[in-house]
Amino acid sequence: MRAIVYHGPGDIQLEELPQPVSAPDEVLVRVDACAVCGTDWKTFKHGNPRITPPLTMGHEFSGIVQQVGPRAHGGLREGDRVVMATSISCGDCYYCGRDWPNLCQNLAPMGFHYPGGMAEYVVIPARALQRGHVVRTPPDMVAEHAALAEPVSCAVNSLSQCDMRGRDATVLVMGAGPLGLMNACVARGNGARKILLSETNDERLARAEQFHFDVLVNPSREDLRERVLAETDGLGADVVIVAAPAAAPQEQAVHLARKRGTVVLFASLPKGDATLRLDSRAIHYNELRVVGTSDSAPWHVREAVELLAAGKVPAARLASHVLPLEQIHEAFRLMETGESLRVVVRP
Repeated sequence: MRAIVYHGPGDIQLEELPQPVSAPDEVLVRVDACAVCGTDWKTFKHGNPRITPPLTMGHEFSGIVQQVGPRAHGGLREGDRVVMATSISCGDCYYCGRDWPNLCQNLAPMGFHYPGGMAEYVVIPARALQRGHVVRTPPDMVAEHAALAEPVSCAVNSLSQCDMRGRDATVLVMGAGPLGLMNACVARGNGARKILLSETNDERLARAEQFHFDVLVNPSREDLRERVLAETDGLGADVVIVAAPAAAPQEQAVHLARKRGTVVLFASLPKGDATLRLDSRAIHYNELRVVGTSDSAPWHVREAVELLAAGKVPAARLASHVLPLEQIHEAFRLMETGESLRVVVRP
């Protein structure tokens, strides 16, 4: 089979590998789409200490079940279309015991620990099946749309941290990259009354117009706090999601939320330069909740599939480029230049 194999920083190759054989407690999946994550690009550029090369990349994949081992958990059948919560939890640690599998102390992600989905076939490990990490999708879901379930599930987790469901909420998302847009789409899909999106990059902001959010703001040209207050009757946003990996918006966010609002730090800062200066008075006197969010759990993936299937998250717009597997370097180029939202490769 053909696969994208990571050998080291700057060294990713399309290779011909033997088709994998699944064990009796595993499942073999024929991959039909794999989205390319920013982490994949960073791994290509800078390496990743979690990966022992050579290893097949890719963790945002969808596919069709080809073979189910006789001892495999999960009740899957041949022909099922599936996606995954691809950071596989152990089920035994402190956090798994509290049903926080995305915070597992022994995570084993596809594409980092196990061979991933940038290939014609992938084996789903027994551990993933035992822990419920495989999620069925509707059989008629478009492959490249199904592949977005994993990144969309991270936005679902983000919104699950917020006290907004079923409410007349105003949500501000800071950062109009792919995951910022996904957060905004999931917020709207969960019933937010008004979505504000801020972005300093004019090209990204122009591209965001196709999603028809309520307010688009370039804070390099317009006072963001004044605009947020004007759009919220002087209160501030109910929820502020920072999807920009920069200190300035993360520090500003506590001044953009209403009293008892929630600030979600969806993006982190680079390792070694991750310190913020936050206004403790704003947090204290306004009784703000400042929370982090990382990865997703299987139930977040299930909700992501439901949102995608219902058309509440516009997958066709988010999957801006669909390329054959052999054009992985073109996929990375599109990501690096900012021309793409999510690039999806198909074997």
